[in-house]
Amino acid sequence: MPYEAPTHTVERSLRATTGAKIIAGVDEVGRGAWAGPVTVCAAVTGLRRPPTGLTDSKLITPKRRAEMADQLLGWVTSHALGHASPEEIDALGMTASLRLAAVRALLALPVRPDAVILDGNHDYLGGSWRVRTVIKGDRSCVSVAAASVLAKVRRDAMMAELGAGTREYAPFAFGDNAGYPSPVHQAALAEWGPTAHHRLSWSYLDALPRWRHLKKVRVSPETAAMESGGQLGFDF
Repeated sequence: MPYEAPTHTVERSLRATTGAKIIAGVDEVGRGAWAGPVTVCAAVTGLRRPPTGLTDSKLITPKRRAEMADQLLGWVTSHALGHASPEEIDALGMTASLRLAAVRALLALPVRPDAVILDGNHDYLGGSWRVRTVIKGDRSCVSVAAASVLAKVRRDAMMAELGAGTREYAPFAFGDNAGYPSPVHQAALAEWGPTAHHRLSWSYLDALPRWRHLKKVRVSPETAAMESGGQLGFDF
């Protein structure tokens, strides 16, 4: 499939307009899955020429993604991954969970970035970081494209390991669907119900009469803060 290769245009613009030297591209995977974590990668690439064929991970075959990820590990200046668990997603909602995973990734980098490029049009990080949002940044920005591939390959591997780890999870075929609602996954849910790795606040349970009683109701952030002693863990 033809595609337009990502460039350093946004990274160069941030350097010129803000003086930022260390710029992290950030992308997520797993937002729409029914099981497993949401995973965020922060990748710092500098301005070197990227590996040939780098683009949005969704445009690359699984085999090519794995090969590209291997290349990127030796090419990026640094990178780190952060995850938010299904339990955290159920308790906090997706936007707060994305922020949690992204902050975990950014804080795991060896040096704090001067600026962050987020894929999309929503700054879910908030005011603690200098952020530039870029729609389809995983196709246009080198650092975000690198983060896209590294996040996707790592999360897919995690889900495959989970699916192969016990007979209980075999019917869900996590190695094939990575927790997304494939027909096999949906059939397994109807038959066996959600596992410990499913998101229990999501609406798919409304369509499963046998398991609807397991659905969790998400409390408001204010209530969650009160129940946790006033701390949601977001003062990063």
